[in-house]
Amino acid sequence: MITVTAATGQLGRLVVADLLERGVPASEITAAVRNPEKAGDLGVRVVKADYNEPDSLVSAFAGTDRLLFISGSEAGSRAQQHQNVVDAAHKANVGLIVYTSIAYADRSSLALAVEHKATEEAIQATGLPFVFLRNGWYLENYTGQVAQAVENGVVLGAAGDGRVSPATRADFAAAAAAVLTDPVPGSIYELGGDEAFTLTELADEISRQSGKTVVYRNLPEAEYAQTLAGFGIPQPFAEILADSDRGLSAGELFVDSGDLHRLIGRPTTSLSEAVGASLKSE
Repeated sequence: MITVTAATGQLGRLVVADLLERGVPASEITAAVRNPEKAGDLGVRVVKADYNEPDSLVSAFAGTDRLLFISGSEAGSRAQQHQNVVDAAHKANVGLIVYTSIAYADRSSLALAVEHKATEEAIQATGLPFVFLRNGWYLENYTGQVAQAVENGVVLGAAGDGRVSPATRADFAAAAAAVLTDPVPGSIYELGGDEAFTLTELADEISRQSGKTVVYRNLPEAEYAQTLAGFGIPQPFAEILADSDRGLSAGELFVDSGDLHRLIGRPTTSLSEAVGASLKSE
């Protein structure tokens, strides 16, 4: 039995679909979700699993051979939530924990990495077999803002000339499905896209494909955080995003291991492809 947590989320849905495409029987896949009523279209077994409700997690993980533990989305509130998942997996004696972490979690200076590092350590402390998928940045973090960049003629950030190696959620989901179907316990994968770029190069690609002039404007970290907050992003998360650009500028989101390409058996989605798809969807 393969259990996928957060299976109604953007990444989880893609993983379930990929597992089915790989020929895993629907009867051998469990979607562990906070709101089961939202999971009826997944086509697999559905159970309730809330990271804030430990008892629901133990029940959901019963009989699980391979657990995909997708990290929570509430940055700053994940320490206890993740500990609940790890404790439940231990109690349920799952056969393998596959955890979606962050690039270089054991040594990253990013604020986002703190909870991931703690979670990895908690998983290792259980003694259960594990695989860590240290996912890099999502391409969607950028392509989701393409229309706004074209309208305003600017990409904002605090990343300087740092290079980032993002991939799409579909790329990361394919890697997770590959590991779940053919795991090598104890593996730690640093996952990033084949193509790295600066935010200036991102702006140039948007310009090239849209026919509109778009430039990258680099801001000091604090100013970028305040700008994001001015757009309506909660201040704590705005500061996390600005801190992530600081890390990007220092090379902490540049991943050249080739692990993602090898796991999915194909090139990762290129910046050109992703920008083109975003523009076509508008």
